[in-house]
Amino acid sequence: MYDALIIGGGVAGVSCAQILGSAQAKPFMANKKIALIAHQKASMLQDAVFYNAYGIPAGKLGSELLEESKELLRKHYPQIELIENEKVNSVISQGDFFVVHTNKNTYEAKIVVVAVNSSNHFQIEGLMNFVEPHRKSIPHKNRIQLQNHDQLVTNNLYVAGTLAGHRSQLSIAAGSGAAVATDILTLWNNGIETHSHDSIR
Repeated sequence: MYDALIIGGGVAGVSCAQILGSAQAKPFMANKKIALIAHQKASMLQDAVFYNAYGIPAGKLGSELLEESKELLRKHYPQIELIENEKVNSVISQGDFFVVHTNKNTYEAKIVVVAVNSSNHFQIEGLMNFVEPHRKSIPHKNRIQLQNHDQLVTNNLYVAGTLAGHRSQLSIAAGSGAAVATDILTLWNNGIETHSHDSIR
């Protein structure tokens, strides 16, 4: 049973995992079991090159960023399990936890974060009732989002990135994933607002 399972190995998903990983020293994080399923075979980042994303060197390729971010997650936060080469087929609520079926395995999680892109090819059983047209995208692109209030879809089910209804911008996706992570940290801290900062002190 995972305490949190993140679906999506792009900007929003990895950003969420990084924040959760960086909070490892907090007392309420003891024994928390967290994993990220790198769901996508392809990503909108594959063809990207960045000059306008804060903190990223000018000219950085999105394809490089995808691989580097996963390597940094492995290096700095090895307690976050990285599950690759699996695609999520369903997320089924069981009341106080979720059963997540992939094309290879079945997982259980108390919290699920869905951070895949907003393509209308989205087909995850158990989540289709939450799908609606993307409110900020151009209609002819046929983008979708999951119904949510402040990125919370329903109890213990979160959505991040463009699938949460945000515009397709790397900085926005990263912030969305981080915001979901701090909401989860606050939940685990008995509702007391918290976040995670690394420091040289």
